[in-house]
Amino acid sequence: MMPYIIKFWKYRELLYQLVIRDLRVKYRRSVLGYAWSLLNPLLMMAVISIVFSYMFRFEIDNYPMYLLTGLILYNFFNEATTLSMSSIINGGSLIRKVSLPKYIFPLSRTVSSFINLLFSLVAIIIMFAITWTPISWTIIFFPLPLIYLFIFALGAGMILSVLSVYYRDIMHLYGVILTAWMYLTPIFYPAHILPELPRALMKFNPLFHYIAVFREVVLYGQVPTLRSNLVCLAFSITSLLVGLYVFKKAQDKFVLYL
Repeated sequence: MMPYIIKFWKYRELLYQLVIRDLRVKYRRSVLGYAWSLLNPLLMMAVISIVFSYMFRFEIDNYPMYLLTGLILYNFFNEATTLSMSSIINGGSLIRKVSLPKYIFPLSRTVSSFINLLFSLVAIIIMFAITWTPISWTIIFFPLPLIYLFIFALGAGMILSVLSVYYRDIMHLYGVILTAWMYLTPIFYPAHILPELPRALMKFNPLFHYIAVFREVVLYGQVPTLRSNLVCLAFSITSLLVGLYVFKKAQDKFVLYL
């Protein structure tokens, strides 16, 4: 890890510029600009809440908050990994001309998506006020699941960025995978409605654990257990280490495929 840390510090200004560029490009020519980071999850929450609250009537207290806390985290993972997947291809012109650490491209996309996530958290504050949801002191732990998810998304994004260079089909297939992943994660439905086998398999879904811990500290006033933290950390570190390994093995041949 030390060589990566040294290079990160050396190229920190480049990372900053790439993140600023990503944020500006996303909201370029948009009237509301960064306000969409707040409005998107609120509008999605409103639509899905109407559909699932009245059509399926899940027995979930404060369903809008339950939905919003899951939706915001999933949207971050969706955006971060999707943007990271094409980051090397989009940075091809720079990679061919300049010697620089190539991992900085998926990293910049993950960081810019994380900044959008932080903006989106304002939506949760607004919904706390609208729904009169009591705020527990455990909310101070909310950065934990976000950090775990950031690390996991970074590792996954690095793997996807490598795969997309060699196999462009992954860019089309990944949208289907994300859709399936969303429905397999208890974002807008409670996990207890699933049959026994899917519930047992849910423990292998990293997003399930990150969202569960986030809801514990934000909604339910519970301190996440040591086991929950270790499970989240294990998924995150594994993703990052595998991502770094795959990226390091493949990065020298990027120029041949760009």
